[in-house]
Amino acid sequence: MKMMHKHFLGLAMIAAIGPAFISTANAQLYFEIAKAPERAPKIAIIPFSNDQAIYPVVEQDLNRSGRFTSASKNLPATASLDNVNAEAWKAAGVPYVVLGDSKQNADGSFSIRYQLYDVEKQNFLLNELLTVPASRIRSAAHMISDTIYQALTGIKGDFSGRIAYVLRNPATPEQRYTLQIADTDGEQPKTVLSSRDPILSPAWTPDAKKIAYVSFETKRPAIYVQDLATGTREKLAGFKGLNGAPSFSPDGKYMLFTASMHDNPEIYQMDLTTRQVKRMTQDTAIDTEARYAPDGKSFIFTSDRGGSAQIYRYTFADESTKRLTFRGAFNARGSLSADGQYVALVHRPSGSNYKVAIQEISTGVTNILTPTSLDESPSFSPNGQMVVYATREGNRGLLAIMSTDGRFRMNLPSEQGEVREPAWAPK
Repeated sequence: MKMMHKHFLGLAMIAAIGPAFISTANAQLYFEIAKAPERAPKIAIIPFSNDQAIYPVVEQDLNRSGRFTSASKNLPATASLDNVNAEAWKAAGVPYVVLGDSKQNADGSFSIRYQLYDVEKQNFLLNELLTVPASRIRSAAHMISDTIYQALTGIKGDFSGRIAYVLRNPATPEQRYTLQIADTDGEQPKTVLSSRDPILSPAWTPDAKKIAYVSFETKRPAIYVQDLATGTREKLAGFKGLNGAPSFSPDGKYMLFTASMHDNPEIYQMDLTTRQVKRMTQDTAIDTEARYAPDGKSFIFTSDRGGSAQIYRYTFADESTKRLTFRGAFNARGSLSADGQYVALVHRPSGSNYKVAIQEISTGVTNILTPTSLDESPSFSPNGQMVVYATREGNRGLLAIMSTDGRFRMNLPSEQGEVREPAWAPK
């Protein structure tokens, strides 16, 4: 048997949000699986002993990964920790089994032991012990899902990640716009800011401890950054005219943003230590929506300098600008994958509506990802396997998450209002 590993999961390790500082009066997102792969490896989730909270989350996470079909009900065989009953699972055609139990410790924390068993190889891929505070049971379940996903795919899981988004609810005029953060399954929402005035373009700092956004609370657009643990915030950009589309450099030392302080909307870079601002683009066209490359050596942005909205790359070393998109009548709102090889964007083919597409930068090959229309604001998951975006279905505005291979899609509508402007937190 594989040696059992121990993990101690503290508050500071898995929670950057302090509930004492962020409002918990939030509208719940709920998820709907809109498309699932027809064939995917089966994983049996044996209900954990002394637990009703952990294993259902693990089951749900693996189902929404788009890679597996998991179940904890109507199982064809039985199993318990260290006693898998491998032949029965093999006969039932189930290649993987997850087992576990949960015990409360004297200090109120929980010790969670879990195993992942490979039926074909007849060995344990995982045999882990996780210790967590009682308040972090759900976060621990997501972490277990991450570990299982990585063990089976070789890719880091993103179930323990977070998504920022803007909720618009006309029924509450004083809190018509709400910036919220939630788990990637829509659970555990936290409110960062509520306002009667628009909130736009949430952007995470690289350490995911702060979030920037555009607020119209003074009736003019300004960029603020807010510490999620303390709730404190400061204004970063409140220049004359437009201030929008913030993006932080990978080292967290700089911020790109769009401003029209010199009349025409251009890309500017701010040194966050000195607050000095440098103009990065100079063109008669509108330049906006800048995003740093993961290596920090360049950034992409949207410009209509070629006659229509297209995505360009600016390289810091030689100050050169290169057009990246050529297909379709419109390409904008680019978001780079963590490896820098792909860009997710809003794409409008000639004679069609706006959709999310993914373009491989090295080849220029563009694949339309979404079956919906009026899609906007795509954002990659940290592992590059999913894209979250805003869309419309009928009369409701909602978030959707789709695998980059197009095999899986889930919707995240709100119980109240419309959900827009998603941004997946880095890890």
